[in-house]
Amino acid sequence: MIRLAQFCDLVRLSYPVNVITPGEFSNLLETIWMSRISAAFEQARCAGRMTFMPFITAGDPDLKTTGHVLLSLRDAQVDLIELGFPYSDPIADGPVIQASYTRALNNGVSVHGIFDLMKSLQTEKLPPVLAMVSFAIIFRYGVEPFAAMAASSGFSGLIVPDLPADEGQEMAAISRKHGLDLVQLIAPTTTAARTEQILAASSGFVYCISVAGTTGVRRELPAELTAQLTQLRKQTQLPLAVGFGISSPDQVQALAGVADGVIVGSAVVRKAAEGSTPEESAENVREFAKQMASAVAKTRPSLA
Repeated sequence: MIRLAQFCDLVRLSYPVNVITPGEFSNLLETIWMSRISAAFEQARCAGRMTFMPFITAGDPDLKTTGHVLLSLRDAQVDLIELGFPYSDPIADGPVIQASYTRALNNGVSVHGIFDLMKSLQTEKLPPVLAMVSFAIIFRYGVEPFAAMAASSGFSGLIVPDLPADEGQEMAAISRKHGLDLVQLIAPTTTAARTEQILAASSGFVYCISVAGTTGVRRELPAELTAQLTQLRKQTQLPLAVGFGISSPDQVQALAGVADGVIVGSAVVRKAAEGSTPEESAENVREFAKQMASAVAKTRPSLA
């Protein structure tokens, strides 16, 4: 977001006679405002590199550990963080993340506990954090109240893997109202009509699922992924971030020029689970994140 003085200068340059209608004012705001998520992708694009976004499970095995891991990811200088809200019936998550959800739920993690943790870290200068949360959880609270709580807790965006098609536009509007980006997922099996709906209701970036199936570490990315990303680039100027199955620097390099970011989940969750203390879990994640961030720094984005 620009400073007030810069905004006033822009107004004077655009409207030297100091006459501006409410509609023009709204359009100007829309032009110059940039969310934290968009800014992270733009900063990486200007540096000629992709972004790195690790996923961690909130409350695995407890919220104290999650807090340490979040700070370790900040110290590893990742671009964004995806924080998963544990759910008893996860959507498209593989065995590693399912197990982490089970551990967190068995230890009593709650939605309000996650929000309280984020509030406690608001002065710690975390990178933009997105909530990966099932629509079933959001629906229980109500879209408006949940968005308000997420924003006030310090989240920058929402990723809703099971968002119904007919809820997309309404939720996008409510998210924008609270300063949140709404990120949606596009899979290889997503129809052309549904893709158009998703792109119309998305902001921040597009979450591109690399394979049809569940999350998890894979040795190779599918050959058809490049064609999918190339087609999406023709349809939107939003950054394209690829998730599901990415776990190594070599896989990052394979996405050069066709994607703008990588999302790594199972590999990060596994590193956290290998620690016997919150500090050890955080150190494991930090070292892995540094390796991935180094690979990303050498990889050019599709939005050059």
